Amino acid sequence: MKRPIIGLAVASMLVMAAQGRSDPPSAGSPPDTILYNGNVITVDQAFSYAQAVAITDGRFTAVGSNTSVRTLAGPQTQQIDLSGRTVVPGLMENHFHVAGGGPGVDLSETRTLAEALAAISKRVESSPPGAVVITNADWHEAQLREQRLPLRNDLDTVAPDNPVVVVRGGHQYVLNSAALERWGIDESTAERPGGQIGRYADGSLNGELIDKAKDLVTLPPRPQRSLEQQIKAQIAEYQELHAAGLTSVRHASGLIGQYRAIQEMQRRGDLTMRVTYLLRFRSPMAISQAIEAADVKPDEGDEWVKLGGIKLSVDGGFEGGWMREPYVEPWGRNGTYYGVNTMLPEVFTATVLKLNELGWRVSTHAIGDAAIDLVLDGYEAANAQAPITGKRWVIEHGFIPAGDHFPRIRALGLVVSAQHHLYLAGPSLEKYWGRERANRTTPIRTYLDEGIPVSGGTDAPVVPYPPLAVIYHFVTRDTISGGVYGEDQRISREEALRLVTINNAYLTFEEDLKGSIEPGKLADLVVLSDDIMTVPEEQIDDLTVLMTMVGGSVVHEHPDL
Repeated sequence: MKRPIIGLAVASMLVMAAQGRSDPPSAGSPPDTILYNGNVITVDQAFSYAQAVAITDGRFTAVGSNTSVRTLAGPQTQQIDLSGRTVVPGLMENHFHVAGGGPGVDLSETRTLAEALAAISKRVESSPPGAVVITNADWHEAQLREQRLPLRNDLDTVAPDNPVVVVRGGHQYVLNSAALERWGIDESTAERPGGQIGRYADGSLNGELIDKAKDLVTLPPRPQRSLEQQIKAQIAEYQELHAAGLTSVRHASGLIGQYRAIQEMQRRGDLTMRVTYLLRFRSPMAISQAIEAADVKPDEGDEWVKLGGIKLSVDGGFEGGWMREPYVEPWGRNGTYYGVNTMLPEVFTATVLKLNELGWRVSTHAIGDAAIDLVLDGYEAANAQAPITGKRWVIEHGFIPAGDHFPRIRALGLVVSAQHHLYLAGPSLEKYWGRERANRTTPIRTYLDEGIPVSGGTDAPVVPYPPLAVIYHFVTRDTISGGVYGEDQRISREEALRLVTINNAYLTFEEDLKGSIEPGKLADLVVLSDDIMTVPEEQIDDLTVLMTMVGGSVVHEHPDL
């Protein structure tokens, strides 16, 4: 039966994309689909180009010239004329949480402090007296003209009575006076290890709670969603990601319930995204019991859903990266603030030793150079216990590596999962760490030159998820509001495209399965409106994703196609 190519509403197409493992097609089978007259960037080892591809049973079966591929067509083969448009392998996301949004006050479209406060004020006015008002997390102060957070005194002007919690990324809250009072936080409150309570210059609280200090606040629980509601929301989110060209995502630190829901989507035939899932447990002290209770095994799964390991974290985010050298701003502590260590060294090492003993791959969030020191110390201890070389343990983010880190990273065979945080937050990182460290943030050029395997992603919703912006930033080192940072860390377009395709496949042990357009690999691809290798740099992230295919089936089609 000929597979339809037009119309995402055709349910059978999505079901065919989601039917579990696709085995290599039998020799001589005529293709289900041929795409021809294209500018096909294969991202194979030679970074070669082709005109046409053939797809059979969800895999590429031929890649080459129009003539050589079209001669393979059978009477039922669907042939698609690309009219010269560019095709790249399916794009991949290496560190994803959610696309964004949520029930809190949406600050993502605000561009000034006044607009952010007005959005909060509107929610306060529609809330009962004394009700807690919470924002969602997918915004950053770098998007605001003032380049700063709304702090306690600002929030008090629009919410003198209702407690307000501004959620910023995954590492920070900002509270107004009513919220500080609600949770009993004042100038005498002791700081917790791994946390920071922010203050104004006069020593009074400015409302900031960083990392472990957030534990002082218990947010109202979100309404429980049924399995059906979870699946419906996940389907919608993946469709949103497909429209940006994503065919694979690595969920970085999720709970077992979401993993089970995604497995159920696959069982029902509703899954159109390839998923690698990192589990995170709330208490590393009881990691063995938590894993046993979750009833999971290392690396379980297939090409649709697989476990990629366990996620840990040893320092904060932008405002709490653990550094060898102190911050000067914005804390006013005369050079005594080094960031926060969120997992004590002895606890971290004991945890990775246990995980290694149990056969799990470990991925650890580390922003600052001191945090990377700790990660390498722990990983080396694990390697001495039982070799981890070849198992591709991961450093997540790796913002500020030091020169002495690279030999240690290579010796352990580690992989770096990097994201383009600087694109959004350049001015904020300069404010926190100074220009020199901001310029060095996420040094992809150095990682590549040092022979370190590195992949690319976003950390959505901390930074918006579209992968073309990842390519744009690492090619240009340009930022949304601060100009270019670290121009010496620019990479080529070829290198950037590899970051979000084959390098991500390497991160998840799937480089022989996907990440390039080659015979035998999964037929995941994206059709773009123009040639990503030749358009002016400033147009890279403005390219239109015209079509996304997963396993040879269309999961997104733009009206302009």
